[in-house]
Amino acid sequence: MEFSSKLLENAVNEMSQLPGIGKRTALRLVLHLLRQPESQTLNLAESLSAMRSKIKFCKNCHNISDTDLCEICANPHRLGNTICVVEDIRDVMAIENTSSFRGLYHVLGGKISPMDGIGPNELNIKSLVEKVKEGQIKELIFALGSTMEGDTTNFYIYKQIQGCDVITSTISRGISVGNELEYTDEVTLGRSIINRIPFETSLKS
Repeated sequence: MEFSSKLLENAVNEMSQLPGIGKRTALRLVLHLLRQPESQTLNLAESLSAMRSKIKFCKNCHNISDTDLCEICANPHRLGNTICVVEDIRDVMAIENTSSFRGLYHVLGGKISPMDGIGPNELNIKSLVEKVKEGQIKELIFALGSTMEGDTTNFYIYKQIQGCDVITSTISRGISVGNELEYTDEVTLGRSIINRIPFETSLKS
């Protein structure tokens, strides 16, 4: 792809690093920005810069937040003794959109995947196990996607907390095996949270 401007080429190269964005799509987006008022492009650049430099991770659940404690963890009306274990922020958003869960979350930041070089130490598992061992958690809901990596991660955490006085459950399999939570419709996801089953039962299926 030939460019008449090095500045344009640099912008396209940076834009094309985004997931699902090829060089042609990146060029179309950059040219669109170029046609917009300069203030609009500057606002976009400033918001991205502020997000990258100022965004935080909740010290309690590892959710993305503007403050040390996210809005969900800071809400006194949430059930602090019930934790829903999810892969990332997109899953928190998906479950929150169902309005079917009133507990707290714990964001792992991924799933165990040896083939990708992701082990337990690369995830937020240690802090979750510590929460459970403190004895304040009544129920732990595993809400990872129905994939081999998700099931492996669920089982690893389950083994780490065996012997603790905590109920372990998993979302019901109204969600197709192999699907990610973020792509599941809100009604199905909401029912899966409400109709969750004991984790031990899922191990037998």
